[in-house]
Amino acid sequence: MECGVGKHWTEEEVKALLSVWSEKSIRKQLRGTLRNKGIFIYIAKRLQELGVCRDWKQCRAKYKNLKYEYRTVKYAHNSGDATKTMKFFHDLDAILRYEPVLQLGAAENGRCSATEARLNASPTTDSTQEILEDEDFNNSSLAALEATQIKKETIDIDDDSISTTSEDRSCTTPVAKQIVGTDNHIPLEEARNHFKVITINDTGAGRHWSDNEVRALINIWSDEKIQQMLEGATRNKEIFEEIARRLMKHGIDRDWKQCRTKYKNLKYEYRALQKENEHLGNPRRKMRFYEEIDDILKRQPLVPSSWRYESSSLLSVSVGDVTANTGSLGIKRKTWNDEKSPVPLKKSASENTILQFQKLLTERVHTVTEGKKLLLEKLCKQEEMQDFNRTQLYADPSAIQQVPAATAPAAIAMAPAGSELKLGKKVNEGKTKEVYELPDIPGCVLMQSKDQITAGNAARKDRMEGKAAISNTTTSCVFQLLQEAGIKTAFVRKHSDTAFIAAHCEMIPIEWVCRRIATGSFLKRNPGVKEGYKFYPPKIEMFFKDDANNDPQWSEEQLIEARFCFAGLTIGQTEVDIMARSTQAIFEILEKSWQPQNCTLVDLKIEFGVNILTKEIVLADVIDNDSWRLWPSGDRSQQKDKQSYRDLKEVTPEALQMVKRNFEWVAERVELLLKTKSQGRVVVLMGSPSDLSHCEKIKKACATFGIPCELRVTSAHKGPDETLRIKAEYEGDGIPTVFVAVAGRSNGLGPVMSGNTAYPVVNCPPLSADWGAQDVWSSLRLPSGLGCPTTLSPEGAAQFAAQIFGLNNHLVWAKLRSSMLNTWISLKQADKKLRECTL
Repeated sequence: MECGVGKHWTEEEVKALLSVWSEKSIRKQLRGTLRNKGIFIYIAKRLQELGVCRDWKQCRAKYKNLKYEYRTVKYAHNSGDATKTMKFFHDLDAILRYEPVLQLGAAENGRCSATEARLNASPTTDSTQEILEDEDFNNSSLAALEATQIKKETIDIDDDSISTTSEDRSCTTPVAKQIVGTDNHIPLEEARNHFKVITINDTGAGRHWSDNEVRALINIWSDEKIQQMLEGATRNKEIFEEIARRLMKHGIDRDWKQCRTKYKNLKYEYRALQKENEHLGNPRRKMRFYEEIDDILKRQPLVPSSWRYESSSLLSVSVGDVTANTGSLGIKRKTWNDEKSPVPLKKSASENTILQFQKLLTERVHTVTEGKKLLLEKLCKQEEMQDFNRTQLYADPSAIQQVPAATAPAAIAMAPAGSELKLGKKVNEGKTKEVYELPDIPGCVLMQSKDQITAGNAARKDRMEGKAAISNTTTSCVFQLLQEAGIKTAFVRKHSDTAFIAAHCEMIPIEWVCRRIATGSFLKRNPGVKEGYKFYPPKIEMFFKDDANNDPQWSEEQLIEARFCFAGLTIGQTEVDIMARSTQAIFEILEKSWQPQNCTLVDLKIEFGVNILTKEIVLADVIDNDSWRLWPSGDRSQQKDKQSYRDLKEVTPEALQMVKRNFEWVAERVELLLKTKSQGRVVVLMGSPSDLSHCEKIKKACATFGIPCELRVTSAHKGPDETLRIKAEYEGDGIPTVFVAVAGRSNGLGPVMSGNTAYPVVNCPPLSADWGAQDVWSSLRLPSGLGCPTTLSPEGAAQFAAQIFGLNNHLVWAKLRSSMLNTWISLKQADKKLRECTL
């Protein structure tokens, strides 16, 4: 049983909650955020430290009820009724006295009390409530849908992560005004007021949907397969995940919840408008995209009758006196707490009936969900084959024409991680790994690590239990870091503890070595250079893979003259330059990533291959603890890499355990490379809502660097006090912030901000063709004492902020460094193509 489940709050528990709540920082966060799950998780953790075992939901419910009770009493006092009182009134008054007093109705009181009662009930009840509330059940009757759409679609908010308002105004529902009456329907004449409220902010994330984003969503929605799945689905999370994935291919970054909420809001707005116009007999109100949505929703249902019948029959369950039909549940949106049984039941009988119903309902929903998942997987495969030429791994159009359609989904290998894969023939076997073809995933191979460690071209070789898993973890984390930064790699995904899936490449037999510090074999080949000598920039070397000749060092000229050809790509000057430049960038990204761990990356060895499908050079093979030298605190005596194995005078079980501990130390910390403790955000201040499209471009560019971005509207000319208040709001929470001032005409916003804050401010004015040449001077020519640079490009403003945050955030820095590399490579390849055409 969970902490505190079924227990009333004792006085000591309430006092502990009030003591945490009374802290200034907690009150400020509760007032200033729409999403408060994280705050209540923190409060629950603080309560546990005080010996109070309550989860975050219980804390939030108690917080709401205390506020409700306080406001009820406070309102009574203000109305002259001093007889009404409550426990802890004076404590709450000290916390809430400066907040507005609201009078709440009985219905709202019931909702608040029901919330706490539900959270103090058994977990099983919670799960049933979630099943009933989260479903988007299908109903074949269009009229029934229209009659209930207003109520049904506006209350689908994820209560686990979004509070109803910034301070959660007494548990009231934010988007749907609850009307006491039959089935709590909202009268149609109120529709226009309500749909305006819910479409202002679709997800609570503070980001409006642009016209292009809505068009893209509607375009995907119009796909017959998507409509079929939406019509026949019970739980539709996977469908909207698929929709979000398709939007991402169009450069639109929306999660599945945002897609689902926008989908519902569009349907709601359409049906409310349609019903209102029918009543009026004269369509006076219009909405954007009405024709496109009308075209979709007026079609006949695309779901086969057998599917609809199966779904309906599966989800209609009768247990004793309780008959549950999900169709009616989906329309009326009633829960067990809302329904009144005409015949009083004994408590035990009621509980048994509900438990039986929950069990049967879960089994039925699971059956339909499995069928829907199969349909979704089939759709994913078909869609991936159609959009194969847009996948990241296979981006070369010339390669696509040569690939049979059956091999299209290869790179996206969607088999569940850890599942059994059918192995084909062994492609290659090295000292520490084996490579197998994957017949079911053409174009991909399985890289299987071995529990083996070697040194000196296998002159020393030992078995080290667990090394395969350690190496696989290290490689997977490093490749994930590089891929997220934007480096092209052969890595697809981790498959198991000891293997990962990669794109099939023909390997270029060159080891590329990048050195920051002179050590190891470099000292032997360059007598007179002392260990510890540092190279600026890092030194690049290459070695031809030839065990018989001990991997001799090669020059660029030797590599070019060898005229290697792999997967149809001849290795020439351009390819050598790309590999050399990529080696330096990859080293610098990993070097920067290890710095927060107080580790010095001394040198790095990597290999490249040519993807057999795309014919492009990608980082391949592995990067594990055999591939680099790592010195914690820059101290060679603390080395954690394979050099500790090379330096052993005698290999004993104890010595191997020491080496294994070093490898485990690296594997544990390499996972931290994917995270950062550094925070940062961009706040875009626009002088007018008309600048929103310009600001959205800044926000989108910030997202490519992984930087949170907020948009605000304020005018330094018309409301300087409000501008400075907003500035103080962001200065006060201690999060590093870059302000971007977006103001056309006379830009007073940037200079005013720059003159009143120590935080960086950059101007990004949205210049017009008519007056841009004159307006820009208000951003360029500033009074003395102000440092406010100007960039005209929204993407440039985001990059300016990223360069600031990248000083202390290795993940942002890695994206910047990768962007530089990819720009350089694209220019190099363009030059090569141009010369080939000219010749």
